[in-house]
Amino acid sequence: MSVQPVVEHRQSAGARWLRERRFRIALLIAFIESLLVVSSSLGWFWVVGAAAIAVALYLLGRRTRSSTVHEVTWILAASQLISVIVPLLWEVVKFLAIVVLVLLALFFLAIVLLDRPGRYTRSTD
Repeated sequence: MSVQPVVEHRQSAGARWLRERRFRIALLIAFIESLLVVSSSLGWFWVVGAAAIAVALYLLGRRTRSSTVHEVTWILAASQLISVIVPLLWEVVKFLAIVVLVLLALFFLAIVLLDRPGRYTRSTD
């Protein structure tokens, strides 16, 4: 038995095309924007501001009768919210890596400092 996709009434072909691909489009936009934020001096606060504006547009776009506007605003809001999360996770992972390196350095420093002189030398008696 094959399952046919449900076609919503009053939805244009463009809106159906966007709905089928909206998550992939949002991920692609977020990936490109996240790379720009992580690899350049573009401030993270600009991404947060753009996400706030995109979510506001999405909330306004939900009220329209146009399904194309709804899909475009959904893609815009989702991509901006993902773009906020990725640099945040990047900073958290960087911080955790630094903490692990500092703990390892302290551990090895303790090993070096607690080492007694002559511990590993043989006596020639």
